[in-house]
Amino acid sequence: MRVDQAARPLPRITAENRPYWEAARRGELKLQRCDECGQFRYPIAPVCPFCLAERFTWTGLSGRGTVSTWIVFHKVFFPAFAERMPYNVAHVALEEGPRLTANVLECRNEDLYLGMPVEVCFERVNDEITLPQFRPVKKQ
Repeated sequence: MRVDQAARPLPRITAENRPYWEAARRGELKLQRCDECGQFRYPIAPVCPFCLAERFTWTGLSGRGTVSTWIVFHKVFFPAFAERMPYNVAHVALEEGPRLTANVLECRNEDLYLGMPVEVCFERVNDEITLPQFRPVKKQ
């Protein structure tokens, strides 16, 4: 394990969010979808924020979306990210509705723009954590 990985702040896996992280490890983006109203539930929660139903199904998403906002960090807040400086943190509005916070990889920070089409990609951090990240959609 590299030094930057050891110090990197990582999400905590719980019984409630374990299916999300297991799917990411397989290269899939899945979220809870309410069995009653059909809305995607994010952040992951025990009840639907739209109709308060408890039942849900873990459902695959397209992984496509657009950048709705972002920030570029120029100051090192975590030593583990020093080699990545400067780096971006973006909100991505998925086609299915939810917004995820992630990095946009394979893109210079100065090339980010509002509405940029992106697709999910996955960054393996360790044996347990694979982070859903995004990259620009390649023009065809």
